[in-house]
Amino acid sequence: MKKDTSKPGSGALKGWGQIAKFLGQTVSVAQRWQNEGMPVTREGRFVYASPEELTAWVGTERGQKEPIHIASESEDLLGDMKQGLSYVRKLKRRL
Repeated sequence: MKKDTSKPGSGALKGWGQIAKFLGQTVSVAQRWQNEGMPVTREGRFVYASPEELTAWVGTERGQKEPIHIASESEDLLGDMKQGLSYVRKLKRRL
């Protein structure tokens, strides 16, 4: 398990609740992933994680060829999905 010895920054996620919410998982899944090598920093009974490191770990360590992006609340996921579906439909028409 990787342990970061640097102090958590202002953008760090603090506690299992914030980490799990960022990952879109339950606290128990986040804790299990920590046991599988997810990068977190422990300071006594507290745990911290960097959003950038978590995103990179989810994309590379969990079997992805390229890092994935974890969506935030401010993103237009519906618009992105519509754009993707439109692209796929155009490709199907060409075939």
